[in-house]
Amino acid sequence: MQEWTELFFRYLQTQRGYSPLTIEAYGEDLKDYLKFLKDTGNADYLNVEPLDVRSYLGSLYDKKYARNTIGRKISSLRSFYQFLLKNEVIKENPFSYLHLKKSGRRLPRFFYEEEMAVLFETAQGTKPLDYRNQALLEVFYATGLRVSEAVKLKISDIDFQIGVVLLQGKGNKQRYVPLGSFAQDSLLTYFEKGRTPLMEHFHEEHDFVFINHLGQGISDRGIRYVFTQLIKKSSLTSSIHPHMLRHTFATHLLNNGADLRTVQELLGHVNLSTTQIYTHVTTQHLQESYDQFFPRS
Repeated sequence: MQEWTELFFRYLQTQRGYSPLTIEAYGEDLKDYLKFLKDTGNADYLNVEPLDVRSYLGSLYDKKYARNTIGRKISSLRSFYQFLLKNEVIKENPFSYLHLKKSGRRLPRFFYEEEMAVLFETAQGTKPLDYRNQALLEVFYATGLRVSEAVKLKISDIDFQIGVVLLQGKGNKQRYVPLGSFAQDSLLTYFEKGRTPLMEHFHEEHDFVFINHLGQGISDRGIRYVFTQLIKKSSLTSSIHPHMLRHTFATHLLNNGADLRTVQELLGHVNLSTTQIYTHVTTQHLQESYDQFFPRS
């Protein structure tokens, strides 16, 4: 089992281009599933019947997992068994016949422009890490990049002359995204007053753009921590996740007149249907349209 799981994780990393955090989630899903098999008296994961799969699904519902969490766990296991099937370890994928009802898609959470202004104000400071935090916030908002893309971002990926950044997306797909003047200025200030002093102090030499307090490349958890601390320091009452800034980027583009195809390209979505979740508009935009067009507003 250990040998095949290691090969599976290597496949996810090299062939599918999954991030370490995603692979870790797959590992946890497999671990929980194997524990279930052992507890129910069937430790042989290669001889699983559809009834075992249904029983496992029932156990997830009994534990009151959210529908999205259950869907992710089933997807992880379906992918694992499909990997075994392709390598002729098994003859049939026991999860191939299991289909979950799709839940209603929630609107993505995003920040209003006034809230973004509060975040930018909160990030102000004169310490090396303050300059890094300002640059992180500016780049996330200006490009809509993913956390994994920010972690992998290198100085050589940024072209200040034409104002674009090369992002390494899912499945090692690359895309160029414009880098606004605010993000460029913030990066240049960070390089001078934040990154360079820290790198010299800790004798670090690498090309990663964003670093931690030791001058090493920052991790995805480190980025999440930075944004969580910004929210705690601010007057905002909402929680924050780096992906909210990606949602904010897309929402603000559409609300200011960008077309869906352009947003699709900037976000690096393969299918337009993935981008269509952003076709919502803010309540402010709705109110303005209502006041303008409804005769009895």
